[in-house]
Amino acid sequence: MSDHVHDENCEHDHDEAVFIVTDEEGVEHEMVLVYTFEMNDRVYAVLLDRNDPEDDGVIFRVEEDGEDEVLVNIEDDEEWETVMKAYEELAAQENGQA
Repeated sequence: MSDHVHDENCEHDHDEAVFIVTDEEGVEHEMVLVYTFEMNDRVYAVLLDRNDPEDDGVIFRVEEDGEDEVLVNIEDDEEWETVMKAYEELAAQENGQA
């Protein structure tokens, strides 16, 4: 175990972007932003369940709402298929399989 104390004097980043996402059954999940990518002039975010990191991630489109960025469900089937294909290609490249 490390003797490192995690406080305001740490020289590395401990911040993680955490979002509360409600699923179809109305259950809230703490989701952690793990990856973003850009495609067709849009930004997409990949999130994993903080309490179940082995579970499949979810992908949202990131849109601006005034000065804030919001996560939006991808409801268009064609957009979803394109985003999934792009994400799978990026994931393969990250894993050295490209």
